[in-house]
Amino acid sequence: MDFNYTLRYRTFNQLLEDVTVDLSSFALENMIEPQQLIKLTKKLNYDLGLRINQQREVILEVCHGKVKLPDDFYTFNFAFICGEFTEHVGYDGYVGGTNIQEVPYVETPGHVDVCAPATINCSVCNANPCNHTAACPDNTCPATCSPSTIPTSYDPLNPYGDTCTRPRVFMNCKGEKHELIQVINNSGTTRRYTELIPLRMKASQEIECDCPNLYWNAANEGWIKGGFLFTTFQTGKVYLNYQGQMEDEDGNLLVPDHDLLNEYYEYALKARIMENLYLNGEDVAQRMQLIEQRLRAARNQALSVVNTPNFRELQEMWWANRKAMYGKYYNMFMSHSPNNNYRGALGRNRVI
Repeated sequence: MDFNYTLRYRTFNQLLEDVTVDLSSFALENMIEPQQLIKLTKKLNYDLGLRINQQREVILEVCHGKVKLPDDFYTFNFAFICGEFTEHVGYDGYVGGTNIQEVPYVETPGHVDVCAPATINCSVCNANPCNHTAACPDNTCPATCSPSTIPTSYDPLNPYGDTCTRPRVFMNCKGEKHELIQVINNSGTTRRYTELIPLRMKASQEIECDCPNLYWNAANEGWIKGGFLFTTFQTGKVYLNYQGQMEDEDGNLLVPDHDLLNEYYEYALKARIMENLYLNGEDVAQRMQLIEQRLRAARNQALSVVNTPNFRELQEMWWANRKAMYGKYYNMFMSHSPNNNYRGALGRNRVI
């Protein structure tokens, strides 16, 4: 499980920028190849273990006994079958409502006349041949005039408006153009599942050995094969908790952004850069020795940080030990068959 809820991440490009700053002379001569460092960065993530991976969750909809796993799926934590549920409007009974988003505007047409007169937004009648505007709706317009009706929608070829049409695109003093878009949440419904049904999983390389789904004795069974989750039931919803790949929404490689872990990644990349330069005939032997010494110390420090339990894990370990000692020394006969609540639930009488 992932308890590093405060761990932040940065992309591979940001890591490479910090490395090239320290090796500026080689970077100016284009002697650093990023393609040679991507597989090394993935190896470093694997070396630190699953504790640095992000824990994610999703509800999958099974159709015809199978469903595709998320694209960033890496390791299976646990899963349940979603049973009965209740629907609520919005979140906690409140409608989602609307929100205004400011979107950068792509110019159409390409040329903007910044010296055009300001828009008066239909506050007065303009001096067009028809004299037919929203401010003067009683005026009649001859059939020969164009336009013959009051503009009711924005003109895509005139996004900044005119003397009759309000603008939908705004420009600041820097020349940056933005368009305000109102997003309306029509559905605004939230499902709250009140019943979770166990799902037994078959062992595979994507499932950890301590996964509880491997040891449940349940009627429904599932297995992972070829990036899909197969189930014995045909339709339904499955709640899946998993460890995600070290990548963001755009597919960029991620690394942890921690003060005690950054040196390990930076020195590892520097050591690989120096190794490649040495193999290509550059005289960097002394620099390699210095970096390798620092790399060993940084790796030991990074592993100690990753493998050290945090407060949450120590608290759960303390509770587990306390319950074990209580059952061993103070309530040792509770698991005896006459005192077992499971037998009472089956309607069997206790005989003393």
